[in-house]
Amino acid sequence: MLNVFTLSNGRLFQEEIESLEELSRFRPIWVDLEEPTPEEKRWVKQYYGLSIPEDAIDDDIEESARFYEEDNGELHIRSDFLVADPDAPRQERVAFILNITNEQLRSHGVLFSIHDDTVPAFRLLRMRARRMPGLLADAKEVLLKLFDADAEYCADTLEGIYDDLEKAGRQVLDDNVTDEIASDVLATIARQEDMNGRIRRNVMDTRRALSFLMRSRMLGAEQFEEARQIQRDLDSLDGHTTFLFDKINFLMDATVGFININQNKIIKLFSVASVALLPPTLVASLYGMNFKFMPELEWQYGYAWALGLMVASALLPMWYFRRRGWLK
Repeated sequence: MLNVFTLSNGRLFQEEIESLEELSRFRPIWVDLEEPTPEEKRWVKQYYGLSIPEDAIDDDIEESARFYEEDNGELHIRSDFLVADPDAPRQERVAFILNITNEQLRSHGVLFSIHDDTVPAFRLLRMRARRMPGLLADAKEVLLKLFDADAEYCADTLEGIYDDLEKAGRQVLDDNVTDEIASDVLATIARQEDMNGRIRRNVMDTRRALSFLMRSRMLGAEQFEEARQIQRDLDSLDGHTTFLFDKINFLMDATVGFININQNKIIKLFSVASVALLPPTLVASLYGMNFKFMPELEWQYGYAWALGLMVASALLPMWYFRRRGWLK
């Protein structure tokens, strides 16, 4: 899918392109290629003179090649954006190409983004730009606002993680934590730990991309200050992820502790039962010996006596354990 975004009266308008002729009718500030076909890449190359690298969004690209500037003035940035899908959380790799210096090319002043899947931060920026006239002024503003939207999306996701951990905490601190509840809590904690780790990785990657933009000296004074503000927001998110990791570790330890307590209760019951059955076993062993002279062998009430003795020897330890509170 190939979409172009133009500015009109300070608002951002989106147009889906179906042919090279349609592409030539617009003067956009942003061209977004979502899972582009070879034909769409060819349109971009023919009209803008821009060649999209085949490995633009490869995951195994070298770290040193994620941020660089071409000899023709093209700025290349590869950055990850968070996709907080509950079923399949992930980072979506996005390649940005921006030509600011070479005015001879039609790509001058146009931001190109290439990715394989929908990015929530992109959708958030489009909604804001349609509702807030004057939010965007040029392609550099679009790039900065995308990073800003990604930071806000991460912040919203962190709030969701905290809410889920609060619910899990109330379950853990309940008086009656069963193994089923503990299992559900552990699954929730594991999911939130994974999401929190992805946010932290995403924050680190966005911080690096912003640092590269600031070092490139392509930003104006206001844009540079905006980039610094986004950096400060990312720093606060980084501290919040640390807090959530501590909370996750506490809940994990507490949940595992309650599981151990439940297991100890079961083991205690087996231990008490085995100790309580030792005296009856001893009585049965004594009367099971094959000595010739045993007084009770010829006694009329010998069998009832042995049974009563075994029952009494089992009840007496149980009474003692109950009195000491060991059966609770």
